[in-house]
Amino acid sequence: MNIKINKNLPLAELDHLNLGYMRLTDSAPMIVAQHLGLYEKFGLNVTLHREVSWANIRDKTIAGTFDACQMLSPMPLVTTMGAAGIRAPMITGLVLSLNGNGVTVSSSLWSKMNQCANHDQLLNDALASAQSLRAVLDKNQVNALTFATVHSFSSHTLLLRKWLAAGGIDPDSEVRIIVLPPEQMVDSLAQGVIDGFCVGAPWNTIAVEYGVGIMATSGYEIWNNAPEKVLGVLESWHSRNPSTHLRLRLALMAACEWLSDMDNRIATVEILSRPEYLDLPADYLRPSLTGEIIHERSKTAQSQSNFHVFSSYHAGFPWRSQAESMLEQFTPLLGKPVDADKLASLSQQCFRSDLYREAATRAGLSFPEQDYKS
Repeated sequence: MNIKINKNLPLAELDHLNLGYMRLTDSAPMIVAQHLGLYEKFGLNVTLHREVSWANIRDKTIAGTFDACQMLSPMPLVTTMGAAGIRAPMITGLVLSLNGNGVTVSSSLWSKMNQCANHDQLLNDALASAQSLRAVLDKNQVNALTFATVHSFSSHTLLLRKWLAAGGIDPDSEVRIIVLPPEQMVDSLAQGVIDGFCVGAPWNTIAVEYGVGIMATSGYEIWNNAPEKVLGVLESWHSRNPSTHLRLRLALMAACEWLSDMDNRIATVEILSRPEYLDLPADYLRPSLTGEIIHERSKTAQSQSNFHVFSSYHAGFPWRSQAESMLEQFTPLLGKPVDADKLASLSQQCFRSDLYREAATRAGLSFPEQDYKS
């Protein structure tokens, strides 16, 4: 790790923190920081709490049950805006991960898609697979299709909509999109409740291993290096506990740096699989962490080393340009356009690049000088 443990950090306001996370492979920074003792090294006593839905994560953070949490990257924005039915000012000063998602379809739907295109051209080709789905719809080979995403305002929803639109499919009128917790995706697919889903690892891999679905494409292929999970806190909590928040960001930045070394990923698989963390078989966690992605059961894995990104490419930096882009893409779901000045103001309020720079300076890490990138 390249993170400096600065002895001159201001004293933490809190002596104990409760952090929420989801049963997902990209919870790794929060879990690794606990397992390696990084919280303790930065003077924090942390208890991790595994949750089952993003609504629970958000609500318990707002209620004060959690001091901070792993959060969907758009969630601070839409919660501050009040777009998801509840309004509370939330911020992030650290992106925890990029990428990590996939679009999986049922085996029966995949079979129909293969009749419209060459099988070898479909796997992990976002455009080809979306176009083959368009062809299936044009031939009236299926009834109305239902896809699931993890939250209406999530990167998964944006990825799914982008994928459908790339094939010429209107996501608002030609398919039905519902919300399910990640852990319910595989069973819902197996039971025919849904025809496909966009979710984070390891649930795509689990569907493949169970033989109930094929991972048509990854989020990497649809929107490479999209901000995926962030460290989310209430703006008021940060105002009361700025030093605690700084120490927490530094501990998690150290975990992300450790995870950026692929040699540490095998150890990470074993750590995450433990009952006190994700409590899932290592075989389900290994593909996405090592970048050897299995799209179809019993087929050769495809190498994708950046399936999860924790530190490279300034991964932790909360780009305001990306915040604005996500809000703009959610316009169809918001029901009305949002003024550009309001988008910029909201992005500046929620994506706190100043907090990232503060921690990076303390840690001796480089950081972007600008808040916007093309």
